[in-house]
Amino acid sequence: QFHLSESGGGSVQAGGSLKLSCAASGYDSQRHCLGWFRQAPGKEREAVAYYGGGRTGVAASVMDRFTISQERANNTVMLQMNSLKPEDTAVYYCAARAAYCYLGLSRDEYSYWGQGTQVTVSS
Repeated sequence: QFHLSESGGGSVQAGGSLKLSCAASGYDSQRHCLGWFRQAPGKEREAVAYYGGGRTGVAASVMDRFTISQERANNTVMLQMNSLKPEDTAVYYCAARAAYCYLGLSRDEYSYWGQGTQVTVSS
């Protein structure tokens, strides 16, 4: 039902910025939920942000630095990441739920996942 493709990852120095994009075919922001997650080596996959149904949310750990938005023209959901820190280093995934956002930041809500894009922040 969904095809998700992340892009925009890369290597930056601490304090820098990156903008990740998730091209989400089949996604309708009025009816579905799309989330961004990340997984660092040896750690659990954690929620970063979500967007859908008029609701957005950002995890408290990154709330002052990350912003989620949608580019409606090409059905892309972006994650703007500013003031990056080495602890932000992870593979970043977008995920989709074929329903309205519920909690939004719960991994269990999402059934469709992209392949991920690597973000590396050096000190």
